Amino acid sequence: MRYPSASSASRALYERATHFLPGGNTRTTVYMKPYPLYVARGAGSRIWDVDGDERIDCINNFTAQIHGHAHPAINEAVRRQLELGTCFGLPTESEIDLAELLCTRVRSVQAVRFTNSGTEAVMMAIKAARAFTGRPAVAKVEGAYHGSYDYAEVSLDPGPAQWGTVDPASIPYAQGTPEAVLHDVLVLPFNNPEAARRLILAQGDRLAAILVDPMPNRAGLVPATAEYIQALRLAADEIGAVLVFDEVITFRLGYGGAQSLWGVNADLTTFGKIIGGGFPVGAVGGRADIMAVFDPSGGKPVLPHGGTFSANPVSMRAGLAALQLLDHAAFSRLAAMGDRLRAGINAAFAQHGVAGQAVGAGSLLKVHFTARAVVDYRSALPAPAEARALATFMLGLLNRGVFAASYGLMALSTPMSDVDIDHVIGAASDAIGDVARSC
Repeated sequence: MRYPSASSASRALYERATHFLPGGNTRTTVYMKPYPLYVARGAGSRIWDVDGDERIDCINNFTAQIHGHAHPAINEAVRRQLELGTCFGLPTESEIDLAELLCTRVRSVQAVRFTNSGTEAVMMAIKAARAFTGRPAVAKVEGAYHGSYDYAEVSLDPGPAQWGTVDPASIPYAQGTPEAVLHDVLVLPFNNPEAARRLILAQGDRLAAILVDPMPNRAGLVPATAEYIQALRLAADEIGAVLVFDEVITFRLGYGGAQSLWGVNADLTTFGKIIGGGFPVGAVGGRADIMAVFDPSGGKPVLPHGGTFSANPVSMRAGLAALQLLDHAAFSRLAAMGDRLRAGINAAFAQHGVAGQAVGAGSLLKVHFTARAVVDYRSALPAPAEARALATFMLGLLNRGVFAASYGLMALSTPMSDVDIDHVIGAASDAIGDVARSC
C-alpha cells in the first residue's frame, strides 16, 4: 500500500492512539505526518506493517538492532532466561558476564554500571564525573544528541538565529529548562580543536566532564577528526576533567567501539542500544578510580545509584548473545556493506545531477542534500530547499520498500544480504530521481 493512504490500518491505529497518548505518540522520534506506520512483525532484515507491506529495515530501531529482528540465537538466550525469571531484587550472574565482556573489549573500561537506557547512562556518567571531581559544569558538542537528560540536551537543535557569534551559545532544547542548567553547560564547536581547547581552558576549574560522541548523528554523522579527539583528551588531562565518550551508537563501529578506531582512551564510556540485544539497556564504564564513586561496600557511596530493572537478566542475556555474535568478521562485513551503500548513493547523486552526499562510517550512514562540506552541526543543518528534498527522498524510499529515519539516517544489520544492499541502492537512486524531477 502506498504511503499515505486513507484506507491504511496504520492510519486507523493512529487515530485511535490520539485519544490516549499525547499526539498519539510515546516516542517523538517515530512520529510521522500524517500518521506513523505501525509494525506488525520483523524477521532478519525485514519488517512488515499492519497493512502487510514488507520493507527492508534500514534504521533497526535507531541503530539498536544490529542483528535485525528475531535472531534465533538471541531469541534462544531470552527463552532460556524467561524460564528462570525476568527480574529479581538480587543480582544475577548474567550482569557479571556482560560486564566482563565489555571490560575485555574496551581497553579503557575497568568497571561497569548498568542502567536501563542510553539516556540514563549519560546522566550517570555526568553525575559520576561531578562526584569524582567536585565540579559542577559539563562541556558538550553543539548539535550532538546524548539522550533526554537536560544537561546533555543543551544546544541540541539551535537555529542560525541562536548561534550567536563565533562561539556556540548554550540554548535550551525544551521549554522550562532552568537557567542554572544553561549556566553549567559549555557548548563546543565540533571538529574545531583550537576553539574547543580555548573554550575548555577558559572554564577549566568548573568543568567536571567533557562529553563527546566521536561521530554524532544529529550533528551530521561525520567522524571527528583525530586532531579534535586528541585535543579534547589533552585538554581534559590539563584541567583535570573527565573525558566521557558517548558510544551508545558508535559502539557498533568496531569490535572495541569507536575508541579502538580513534586510538584514544576515554575516562568514562556510555553504552546502550546494541549491548541489549533488542531489550532496554544502558551502561557506563571506565576507570576503576572514577567508577568507585558507585561503590557501596564501605557504606553510602559517593554517588548512590539504583534502578528496579537495571541489569535485568533478560537484557543481560540478550546483550551477551548479541555481542558474542559480533566477532571481527561480522564488523568487517558490516563496514563493507556500509562502504558499498554510501558509494552507491553517492554515485546516484552524480548520475541524477543532484547535489548531495552520503556520509558516515562502518554500518552507519546519513544522507545530506548539499554539496558543501559537512563537518559539524552548522554545516549539516539543511536549508529549507534541502529539507524538502530530503523529505521527498525519504518518502520515495518508503514507497520502494526501504525504511530509514526521516532525517536521512541508516543503520545496517548483520542479516542484510548483497541483494538487500542492491535493493536499497536502487531505491535510493529512484528516490533521488524523484527529487530531480521535483526541482
